[in-house]
Amino acid sequence: MSTDFSSLFKTHLGEHQDAIAKLSAMSDQIAPLADAWLKALKDGKKIIFFGNGGSAADAQHLAAELVVRYRINRPALAGLALTTDTSILTAHSNDFGYDTVFSRQIEALAQPGDVVLGISTSGTSKNILLGLQAANARGCVTIAFTGESVSPCSEIARYVFHAPSKVTARIQECHLLMGHLLCDFAERFSPV
Repeated sequence: MSTDFSSLFKTHLGEHQDAIAKLSAMSDQIAPLADAWLKALKDGKKIIFFGNGGSAADAQHLAAELVVRYRINRPALAGLALTTDTSILTAHSNDFGYDTVFSRQIEALAQPGDVVLGISTSGTSKNILLGLQAANARGCVTIAFTGESVSPCSEIARYVFHAPSKVTARIQECHLLMGHLLCDFAERFSPV
């Protein structure tokens, strides 16, 4: 193994371990999100996810965990990713621009009481911010997954998970871990 790779490996692993270690003190920040998910599912509502790039992939991943299963076989839970319909994404972006690609879908699909989770590592993505604003206007429970800094998305969402890092990859790793935790909680305690 080259010295350069070994050093890079230790850097990545060290950043990851540092971010993950900080999560252990954040249970109180995550518990209200778990309660919001569970209430929505018990009330027959859905969890709606959206994000850009890697966060879009996380949105799809988490929606699949709810609809299909996380750990146990059980009836489907209502999860929806706004990042999967290429016809809507491309038509809207072509006709109206990308800034409102999620808010338009929220307008069409979200109902009061749904949980709407916008994922943005920077917390500054305009389309995520506008999606969260549209969800607030429709009476949804809004959640932002962001990095550790206060941001426009964290200021508009009702609940926020601030991943304890400034490094995009580490933020994404924390987002996915907490997303899996929320899916596990929903799967274990939802009434289906």
